[in-house]
Amino acid sequence: MPFLTDKPAAILLEFAHASKLVHNFRTQRKKGSAPAMLPSFSSKLKLSFDTVFYYVTDMDVSIAFYRDTLGLPLVSHDYVTRFDLDGVLIELVPLPPGSVVPGNGNARLCFSVANLQETLEQMHARGIATSDIKNKKRGKLAFFHDPDGNELCLWEYAKVEDAREIVKSALLHG
Repeated sequence: MPFLTDKPAAILLEFAHASKLVHNFRTQRKKGSAPAMLPSFSSKLKLSFDTVFYYVTDMDVSIAFYRDTLGLPLVSHDYVTRFDLDGVLIELVPLPPGSVVPGNGNARLCFSVANLQETLEQMHARGIATSDIKNKKRGKLAFFHDPDGNELCLWEYAKVEDAREIVKSALLHG
């Protein structure tokens, strides 16, 4: 993966400066003094989305689950297996032998569906256990797990009756 900029030395200096400021900020917070302001940088990092990936212990079982059970289009399979869903690259990466993925993680893939109840019925028919539907302010969701125990989510957006509500929501969150 290439550097985010062609000036790695400048990034290292900026990172070192920011690290020192964060350390000072934490030290001051522990001493009870007024919080220091974190620095703002004159330029933003030029980031672009690459992929979402999960470590898996059995690549063949995981490919079957994501391709055959969930129906994701397989893009390529070498050391890593890649699926494309609406332009988002989803990768399955083999967990190196003897490795343990640190922590329990809090990221998950979330699939948008038009009808959550119908999708859950289809998943149950395929032998996939799911949580009950949970109603949220902006929609409904349910969870399920892949063969390695990675949590995945299904989300149905609430139906918006009025275009003004969409604009209002965008203004509040945008």
